[in-house]
Amino acid sequence: MYSRRKFLERFALSTGGALILLKTDALARVTSALSIVEPNATPKQVAGDENFWAQIQSAFEVDRTIINLNNGGVSPSPMKVQHALKEYLDYSNQMPSYKMWHHLEPNVELVRVKLANVFGCDKEEIAITRNASEALEIVQFGQSFSPGDEVLTTTQDYPRMIATFEQMERRNGIKVVKVSYPSPLTDVDDYVSAIESGITSKTKIILVSHVVFLTGQITPVQAVSRLAHSRGLQVICDGAHSFSHFPFTIKDLECDYFGTSLHKWTYAPIGTGFLYIKKEHIPNVWPLMAAPSSLDNDVRKFEEIGTHPAANHNAIAEALAFNEGIGIERKAERFRFLHHRWIDRLREYDNVKFITNIEDESAWCGIVNVYIEGTDVGKLASYLLDEHKIYVVPINHDEFRGIRVTPNVYTLLSEIDYFGDVMENIAKGNVKEVML
Repeated sequence: MYSRRKFLERFALSTGGALILLKTDALARVTSALSIVEPNATPKQVAGDENFWAQIQSAFEVDRTIINLNNGGVSPSPMKVQHALKEYLDYSNQMPSYKMWHHLEPNVELVRVKLANVFGCDKEEIAITRNASEALEIVQFGQSFSPGDEVLTTTQDYPRMIATFEQMERRNGIKVVKVSYPSPLTDVDDYVSAIESGITSKTKIILVSHVVFLTGQITPVQAVSRLAHSRGLQVICDGAHSFSHFPFTIKDLECDYFGTSLHKWTYAPIGTGFLYIKKEHIPNVWPLMAAPSSLDNDVRKFEEIGTHPAANHNAIAEALAFNEGIGIERKAERFRFLHHRWIDRLREYDNVKFITNIEDESAWCGIVNVYIEGTDVGKLASYLLDEHKIYVVPINHDEFRGIRVTPNVYTLLSEIDYFGDVMENIAKGNVKEVML
């Protein structure tokens, strides 16, 4: 755990070349929060320290007339990040072809270094993208498949990534194989066994999600990677919901490719993400947009998208500094702490079913899917928003249904408790309009 002085020294070094001086400083709030934490306090102890989290909450300017429990889609950024984005845009606009391309664009290299440091890889394995979908489609479309080749995924992977392979199925004659597994996933071996059951002699690559977007289930990616590699196969990991959500590095996954969005749990500007490609695979993956042959072995070939704002990707550095100040371990424990406020109330009702394996805290963190038997989840989500200004996502999947609940570091205890009050009243059968 960093001391306040050590944190400030490290931040000062990391932002020495920055062009921004901002009045609204989210990091000052983090520093203030750290100053009131007991030196030996564990992340789990800090999770319930409302004085600490009040400082973090004050770094955001959010609409408190709606309780946002859909931070899994896209999260607000701290004001520090928003101001950085705006100031970079203003600076660019003074003379874009000079100030953006000559001053701001080269600084993306330090952003690349910072992302690589957090992820635990070489900076030459990181391409900065606009979101997880772009990152993953680079890898999917960049493969050299032949007609009859098979790609393996699950029925719970993200629809856009499945659609990408299904378009290649129509266009290139490959075959998409989807396997199913139990939800909640109470035994991770069931997940690995499901993947193994789908492997054939024609399988070329496997796509899995680190955190299932439907349920928040954390999957055993490392075990899948080891299985795949033993069969001579590569693994694409959809990390849209995992980076900056809870602590891990590439060593914990061992996958060949990893794509994520940074506008979710990292709090970077909307339209930012990154792609990790294991260095040895870079020459064999075609970029989504054309790049010169001089970049064949360079991860930057995947960033050849034409003119784009430098502001978006440069402001990622501010978001990373904010996360570093809080500590990912503290974030993860705070998410579980907030969820337990309502989970522990609702689990007393026999008609409440959790689609996420809440019995194992290593299996979930900031996303939980819950279903109250007999309810229409669409009606339930509408009722929560229309009558109580609580925003959640209804999930209607072929294999289960429920609502996805996703608080964040700015969520107040009073807000999560109010959600618990409303849900408990529904569980008691007192709200007829949400029933099937």
